[in-house]
Amino acid sequence: MNLSATGWRRRLGSPWWRGAAAALAGALPMPSFPAPSLWWFAYVALVPWILLVRSAPTGRRAAYDGWLGGLGFMLAVHHWLLPSLHVFTVVIAALLGALWAPWGWLVRRFLAGAPSPGRLVAALFVLPSGWLMVELVRSWEGLGGPWGLLGSSQWDVEPALRLASVGGVWLLSFLLVGVNVALAVLVAVRSSRVPAVAGLVATAAVTSAVWAWSPRPEVDGQARIAVVQPGVIGVGGSGGGGGGGSGPEKRFAREEALTRELAGQDVDLVVWGESSVGFDLADRPDLADRLAALSREIDADIMVNVDAHRSDRPGIYKSSVLVGPQGPTGDRYDKMRLVPFGEYVPARALLGWATSVGKAAGEDRMRGTEQVVMTVGDGQDQGQEQGQDEGRDEGPDDGDGDGDGLRVGPMVCFESAFPDISRHLARDSAEVLLAQSSTSSFQSSWAPEQHASLAALRAAETGRPMVHATLTGVSAVYGPSGERVGPRLGTDASASAVYDLPLAHGVTPYARFGEWPVYAALLILAALGVTEGVRSLRLRRSAPSPHAPLAHTVHGSPARPGR
Repeated sequence: MNLSATGWRRRLGSPWWRGAAAALAGALPMPSFPAPSLWWFAYVALVPWILLVRSAPTGRRAAYDGWLGGLGFMLAVHHWLLPSLHVFTVVIAALLGALWAPWGWLVRRFLAGAPSPGRLVAALFVLPSGWLMVELVRSWEGLGGPWGLLGSSQWDVEPALRLASVGGVWLLSFLLVGVNVALAVLVAVRSSRVPAVAGLVATAAVTSAVWAWSPRPEVDGQARIAVVQPGVIGVGGSGGGGGGGSGPEKRFAREEALTRELAGQDVDLVVWGESSVGFDLADRPDLADRLAALSREIDADIMVNVDAHRSDRPGIYKSSVLVGPQGPTGDRYDKMRLVPFGEYVPARALLGWATSVGKAAGEDRMRGTEQVVMTVGDGQDQGQEQGQDEGRDEGPDDGDGDGDGLRVGPMVCFESAFPDISRHLARDSAEVLLAQSSTSSFQSSWAPEQHASLAALRAAETGRPMVHATLTGVSAVYGPSGERVGPRLGTDASASAVYDLPLAHGVTPYARFGEWPVYAALLILAALGVTEGVRSLRLRRSAPSPHAPLAHTVHGSPARPGR
């Protein structure tokens, strides 16, 4: 046993072996995310990485361990991008992995050797704060967006979802890192086990308090919403996940047939997936007329997603368009946050070669300028006036949903990964959050499961039910507490499904106060900077000043001139 430990220590003395170990340690949290979704593993997955970094011989080596661990983390969580971006995936992971270099330095600074109780207590706040800064920076859409945030691994854990309603996914990430830090100290530093156990107990106490006292969504109604998932149509698809098949006409026909099956089921809204319509409806009035007729037949509005050149302005837009019995209602949301390389190539003049290496976008999509909350059901009254109200209850709205006045907030594709988008929609009075998506380019990977799980977090954070409708799966629906509603449509399904969504009102703490855990982390790191600066200044002042050299006289005596 000792020889084995000695052998490992010798190997870790080699920069190559140590670098490989750091990359593997950083990749360990991968099974915490869907599809495996071993949520409990996230509470211990960072421990080997932390133990490795704290043993680094220098601060510079700790920063390298942080960087290489970050590379391993990004590559593991985003491994499903490899078939599309090939070697470019490794390049991106290496660039983003560098964000963890300062975190690695902090781990060694606070946990190396035998940290004092005070240093350990500080580590329980500083290290999660440093991790949160990494997640904040890489959440910028230009760097790929907030996909694979550590806290999102808890999407199916009810107590964690309650925490998300208070501090969003950011609070979950903070607490997860704190637990990992405490467990690492329990393993490696016997003299500091009391503060480590105290940190674990405090985390459990905070979780219990939130569970008991945080406000719950007030359910006061119901909406009946259908999801149409056509499945894979033929072969093909775009690198941005918006293709979904070889022929937009075939896909449209399949969606039309599945929607027609909903007639008589008293639905309030039908939601199609991302890129469900491959033509601008102004250029194709025949398709607009077919959608209007379909709306009259099922007696419900239809939310489609148009992925095409617009006739009224240059460029390709991905747009959520609401269609009623008379055709497009005029409500339209143009996607604002685009997938780097999948929907546009950053600095195309410099990086345009990526289109020849992988499945990068051949032509950039254009961005929308503002979020939109749409009102469903206005067109239904028009349809009823035309005698298309068979099987419809014409009595007063009893909360069981005839759709009139239902306010919905659409998102497109990976916009559902951004907590601020759903938060702003909820604050703008959206009663239901809608995400139209497609991960057809990654059909046999973990991506569809990961994407669908994000809707549970967005629902819990905002206290609003959320519908995640896709072209090829996974489609899923969640209630205002993040709980699952009805069956999911997997990647092998070509079907429509109807869901009875509980509607809730009120404002969650996260919706009201926003990303306060991020601001708290910034304050903690700022306080650390001030403390370190003051400490450094005191050390310089207390250091003995060097003695001035004694002056020599012309006779060579430094003490007695003239001798």
